[in-house]
Amino acid sequence: MSGFFSKRSKAKAGASGKGGKVAAANDAEEPHMLSRLELLESFENAGLGWFWASDSEGRLIYLSPAALKELGVSEADVVGAPLAEFFLQDEESTREGRPFKFVISARGSISHHPVQIAGGGKESGQYWELTGVPQYDEERNFLGYRGSAKDITASRSSRLDAERMAEFDSLTGLANRHRMNKRLESTLKAFQASQRSCALLMLDLDRFKQVNDTHGHPAGDELLKQVANRIERIIGNKGEIARLGGDEFQIMLQDMDDRAELGELADRLIKMISQPYQINNTRVSIGTSVGVAVSPFDGVEPDELVKAADLALYGAKAKGKGCYRFYNIDMRDGAQTRSRIEMDLRAAIENGDLRMYYQPIVKAKDHTLHCLEALMRWEHPERGFIPPSQFIPVAEEIGMITELGDWALREVCREAAGWPFELRVAVNVSAIQFANDDFPKKVKEILYETRMPAGRLELEITESVFVGDADRTQTMFEELKRIGVRLALDDFGTGYSSLSYLQKAPFDKIKIDRAFVQGATEKGNNNPAIMSAIVNLAESLGMETVAEGVETKDELNLVEERGASHIQGFIFSTAISNEELHERLDSQELKYEARGPERFRAERKSVYRRVGMIHEDHRYHVVMRDLSKTGARVEGLLNVPIGTPVVLDLGGGQLAVATVRRSDQFTQGLEFETPLISDGSDGLCTRHRVSPYEIAAAANQPLASLPEDPYAILMAENLANGTRKQFMEVDITNRSRQKKAG
Repeated sequence: MSGFFSKRSKAKAGASGKGGKVAAANDAEEPHMLSRLELLESFENAGLGWFWASDSEGRLIYLSPAALKELGVSEADVVGAPLAEFFLQDEESTREGRPFKFVISARGSISHHPVQIAGGGKESGQYWELTGVPQYDEERNFLGYRGSAKDITASRSSRLDAERMAEFDSLTGLANRHRMNKRLESTLKAFQASQRSCALLMLDLDRFKQVNDTHGHPAGDELLKQVANRIERIIGNKGEIARLGGDEFQIMLQDMDDRAELGELADRLIKMISQPYQINNTRVSIGTSVGVAVSPFDGVEPDELVKAADLALYGAKAKGKGCYRFYNIDMRDGAQTRSRIEMDLRAAIENGDLRMYYQPIVKAKDHTLHCLEALMRWEHPERGFIPPSQFIPVAEEIGMITELGDWALREVCREAAGWPFELRVAVNVSAIQFANDDFPKKVKEILYETRMPAGRLELEITESVFVGDADRTQTMFEELKRIGVRLALDDFGTGYSSLSYLQKAPFDKIKIDRAFVQGATEKGNNNPAIMSAIVNLAESLGMETVAEGVETKDELNLVEERGASHIQGFIFSTAISNEELHERLDSQELKYEARGPERFRAERKSVYRRVGMIHEDHRYHVVMRDLSKTGARVEGLLNVPIGTPVVLDLGGGQLAVATVRRSDQFTQGLEFETPLISDGSDGLCTRHRVSPYEIAAAANQPLASLPEDPYAILMAENLANGTRKQFMEVDITNRSRQKKAG
């Protein structure tokens, strides 16, 4: 750093006049002056601080010899150096207020101002804290500064380390909750002024607790570090990543509102995190769920956006984990529904609201009844049937899943024991229920109580049970097999494990997940080959195979061609009550007829929903009957000409530009200009939405005064016409501008 001084002009040691070099005291000075100088010299030699002075032009004219020695420079190197070039602003320690250059140019007092030293003989930078007072003569002419300084390099480093510890997670090195909250707050505040977007992703790990409990907290810590590393590899410098605590992570992405890109990113995160990990020479697997919210569409304040992302994350976990969801306003009502479910679920068993239904599993060769899968149903006295996808995740969270599982097992065995035919029945067992050491004992007790033969009971277990202790899992299997029950591996190929567990696990049946069945008949789909591989594997291990979720005749033909031994799906029957099953068994109707569509059409979903259709200056109410990624079928307008350009208002600011391609009296077929995308669940959504900023501008209202659902304003007559086209044009312009800025 001494090179700085080599470029400076050297001042004469004997400079005189205003701001000249301070002279030493001579023998004629009074004793009290000598004592004062001795005190100052002792102060410097003790390392408590140094002294400095400048002239009226802002140049250094004096620096304590101890300071020169500390910097490794000579007096000639220092004298004449401009203050603002020698004492640099310490950006890390910049306080609220005026910069150092401004303070000295205004000739104000300097009070404990941190600066970085621009020159010196040491490799590492040094930091001082300056105090100085401006000096004036009797005529109020500015003479320069006289001040003191002290080295704060070590204390500054300690402070920065402490600040880092306060803002970063010590385990993973990612930002912590405190830092992320500050970054999110400042970002959203700045982005409101510039009308920019910001996406927030919430993640938590599926089955992390099981790994942590089984392998210990050090293994859990190592797993979290590896997860953090994988997230960083995907996100890179595109966003801010934080570990909020436990197994929760948060990602902030600036200038991103394209839900196609966000969905693709969330899917990559899920797939990457779900890959196996090597911890202490042990292979473990977990998964993750992702909730996505975007400002300003889902909230403009930090609390609003975090809450929206949290609700989206809960929606992803309720769907079955290992997936992502975008926030939508209906999720708020879903959260209230969840609270009601939690309260009512505790009384559901006692009140007799829970019942077991049974879906047939037939032989592939002749479609005769071979087995039945028991499925839980909840008929609420006020809200009717509540789907398992809603109440099972709640039961897991509040610790009721084991109680529900035990009740289901007992109820199924009791009902099956009274069937006129000795059919097998399959009961789903949750990973939490299976983790209880007394589970085999519970199974044995229930079989004895209900007088149900053990050979008629099949326990369906998912791959998630293999995440824990492999030896304990194998022991559990052996105990269950000694009881005489059968074991089936459910949802094969969709979990987090590998084929290695099949080497020892004594399964009697493998169930091919519906994900490999639906869409398998489409051109270019690889699922048929996967299906054949599963069937061949099962046959070589002496296991049966069940193809789940068969709904169409082309799917039925395919799974039969691929060699599945058994078939389950709506093409034969939905799940029916025990009473309906009894009636069928009493009439000895054991053969099922395939009834369903000829071909699979995953691209079209049947819906019944009121939406808006805009043409020129008019908005019409229509009923949407079918929806796909590329178009929709609507009813409500008479004889709309083919080729008519329209805009379909799907709600929530989602506007789809479309053209009428088919028209038959009151029914029109629309083709979208831009295909819809998956919403992470079973629905579809637009890539972009109308920005609340534009709604506020068109409504001539400030953003803060918009209603809780700003898109409700779109329904107002004064905004229902050509304004929507304006919105879309502005949105497209904004997105283009943001990409160029990026």
